[in-house]
Amino acid sequence: MNCLAVFLQDQPDLSAAQHALMFMVPIFMLIGIVVVAAIIIPFWFICKKAGFSPWLSLLNLVPLGNLILIYVLAFAQWKVVPAPQLAYVPPYPQPPLPPQLPPQQ
Repeated sequence: MNCLAVFLQDQPDLSAAQHALMFMVPIFMLIGIVVVAAIIIPFWFICKKAGFSPWLSLLNLVPLGNLILIYVLAFAQWKVVPAPQLAYVPPYPQPPLPPQLPPQQ
């Protein structure tokens, strides 16, 4: 809040404004790196699973590149083999019991 008050003054102190900016810039850079990683990493795995080069996920860094990447992924033929459908396999029947001897009297 103190940083905002420095900028809202009529005659701001330049050294205080510089100090506030020196404090805010690393925080914004760290937030930016976290946001970029949160976008790039899922697209990296999606591209890899779809059979494309994972480096295509870096298109998200270009303006409107993410829109291009989404359309490429949506309308391209994925180079993966679909998983086989699992069907119900009935259990093997029980083998017959061995013949029993008649009771002895």
